[in-house]
Amino acid sequence: MFLRREVKMNKLQKRILVFLIILVLLTPAGIFLPMVFNAGDAWGEWSAETLEQTIGYVPEGLKKNSETYSAPIPDYTLNEKDESTTRQSLYYIVSGILGAAITLGATMLISKLIIRK
Repeated sequence: MFLRREVKMNKLQKRILVFLIILVLLTPAGIFLPMVFNAGDAWGEWSAETLEQTIGYVPEGLKKNSETYSAPIPDYTLNEKDESTTRQSLYYIVSGILGAAITLGATMLISKLIIRK
């Protein structure tokens, strides 16, 4: 038998949830805005090489740590050769949902460990 626990949200929680859903749906703007402004990569998502071409040098910390971490889903896509804007938008939205779900899960787990009834 499954235990059913109803989750009641107050007005603030509902507004926050709606706001987060809107942010997730807006994630494809990271694809479209650079295209519109002919800006190349999304702001702040530059490689060390791109940064060097743009400003003429690479900060020492970035040079030292740029190879330390690689994203689990590079460029928010499962197929790097697929240039379809629609599919890229869907990948961005899925990445946003996945990131939000992981963050929510981690926050709930930490809060359960910290706050005990």
